[in-house]
Amino acid sequence: MSNVKLLEVGSEEVGQRLDNFLLKHLRKVPKMLIYRIIRKGEVRVNKGRAQPSRRLELGDIVRVPPVSMVEAGEKVVPPKTQMARIEDLILYEDADLMVVNKPSGMAVHGGSGVSWGLVELVRNLRQDAKRVELVHRLDRDTSGAIILAKKMSVLRCLHEQIRQNQIEKRYLTLLAGHWPKNKQKVDLPLLRTTLGSGERMVEVSPDGKACLSYFFLQQQFDQAALMEVKLITGRTHQIRVHAKAQGCPVVGDDKYGIDEVNKRFKALGMASLALHAQRLVFEHPSTQRKIEIEAPLFKDFKQLISKLEQKDGK
Repeated sequence: MSNVKLLEVGSEEVGQRLDNFLLKHLRKVPKMLIYRIIRKGEVRVNKGRAQPSRRLELGDIVRVPPVSMVEAGEKVVPPKTQMARIEDLILYEDADLMVVNKPSGMAVHGGSGVSWGLVELVRNLRQDAKRVELVHRLDRDTSGAIILAKKMSVLRCLHEQIRQNQIEKRYLTLLAGHWPKNKQKVDLPLLRTTLGSGERMVEVSPDGKACLSYFFLQQQFDQAALMEVKLITGRTHQIRVHAKAQGCPVVGDDKYGIDEVNKRFKALGMASLALHAQRLVFEHPSTQRKIEIEAPLFKDFKQLISKLEQKDGK
């Protein structure tokens, strides 16, 4: 059991949400526990209760209660083989930020039974960038381009670009079945729920948040459609649920997909989720230069497309 901690907000943390501040300082504490101690009022800002969304100011004192977890801030050292793997998957890097081609199956951060993730790998790779933070997230099973900021000022700027819909995100995905003819715009509200088991699910619901995706057919195979998807909003599981709503779930999706379909494509060598964050376009916070990133497909996804092309004679 750790002792009560009083953490002072520094210049690089100004404007950060309280929940993100705690996630950074309590890296081995599950997210659900962090939100629980905030909700119960055990976390205090300047001796008062605060909401997770509260923006912190310079000099704020955050009281962090004892948590029955591994001591917060304990150094996490991921396997060297994984660090070497990520080194080879860096698509862009400078003094301010980094873009990595994340493999499917790798969490973006530790917690909830996972001792390390992408952000811990990067912190161990770059000794001069211990404060590196995720700019956005990808599901554990989704592969592709993800941005990490090395400075809080860069993180804030990129978050503002996300809020203003100024970062272009495009995905490549393989969907089971035949995509509806001339269908591109999918504008369906999504509601996030939690099952009794604790599993997080998302469903189309009029009570959900507005959600907009554009699907562009690249190739129609006999039993699957290769699609490019442009996200306008960035909700949890957005592509996966929007695709399912059209009767074409993502291949390899064990949450929203079809077991028999997944088994069929697994036999062709695709054991992971066929969803890849292929392209990112954003303005560099320091130079204002337009940055365009293309993340290559991983071997299994690439080979699956080749097999489908051969099978269909394309």
